Amino acid sequence: METITHLFAQDVLGQDMWIWLLFLAIVVGLLIFDLGVLNKKDHEIGVKESLWLSAGYIAVAGAFGAWVWWYLGATSGMQYFTGFMIEKSLALDNVFVIALIFSYFAVPRVYQHRVLFWGILGVIVLRAIMIGVGATLVSEFGWVLYLFGAFLIATGIKMLLMIDNMPDIGNNPLLKLMRRHLRVTDQVHGNQFFVRLPASDAPGARSVVWATPLFFALVLVEVADIIFAVDSIPAIFAITTDPFIVYTSNIFAILGLRALYFALAAVIHRFKYLKYALAVILVFIGAKIFWNQIYGKLDPAISLSVTFSMLAIGIGYSLYKTRTQTAAAAS
Repeated sequence: METITHLFAQDVLGQDMWIWLLFLAIVVGLLIFDLGVLNKKDHEIGVKESLWLSAGYIAVAGAFGAWVWWYLGATSGMQYFTGFMIEKSLALDNVFVIALIFSYFAVPRVYQHRVLFWGILGVIVLRAIMIGVGATLVSEFGWVLYLFGAFLIATGIKMLLMIDNMPDIGNNPLLKLMRRHLRVTDQVHGNQFFVRLPASDAPGARSVVWATPLFFALVLVEVADIIFAVDSIPAIFAITTDPFIVYTSNIFAILGLRALYFALAAVIHRFKYLKYALAVILVFIGAKIFWNQIYGKLDPAISLSVTFSMLAIGIGYSLYKTRTQTAAAAS
């Protein structure tokens, strides 16, 4: 018994192992409930269901953040909620890209949840690796934070200058590579990522494995998340270097946003001016790193207030300016 207690009390990236296991148990429980109960059968998720599902994820994330505030202290609590808000806001761009990917591959809405769900598993693993590497670099080489700060400022400025640029899915290098080396069907085959079909139209042709558009969409969704993580992870490291706060706020924000996707995809055109606010937030966070290193740490409450204010202004102004737009006009 003492051995088990000692094992659970082992330090893992700055926190006791049992705290990490608690978090993982919550995430696994949410995913099992999502796939095994709420979405056991493929169905088209409507806006109302998407909002309720997202509200549930946000409630769990909020409750976990309240526990972090109580157990680890007010500073850790504010850092968690700031990181959660930053990740959720920056990932809004990811929603737009995912919508483009689904549109390009003509993935029916009834199967989009399956792609997003399995994409979450990849996110959990890939974010853990990226955050672990980032935490190691920051702890071993403090000057890496200056690189993070400069990168965030440059990214924010670039976002302002290239505000209207749209990704060209068809010319994606990875997509071209997969098409050269994998057989892909022209149409989706239910909810399958791979199917066995004849190698050609010739009579008696042997059956081989073909990838479906769902698999290609899944790969590009994962790659899009990695690209966006390059921005969001340094941004959260600017708030805190605690890997536990960085990882948990990241994962909970992404879980909730994927659940909200089906509601956001229908009104993403209404957030036309949000990118300006996100650009300002990136510049602010990048500048905050230099401030922390030169003048001392900025009060976490200031970071939370500025982030929330910029988001509120960006969302409010976007909704006001696009209040007369219809979804049809936007598309």
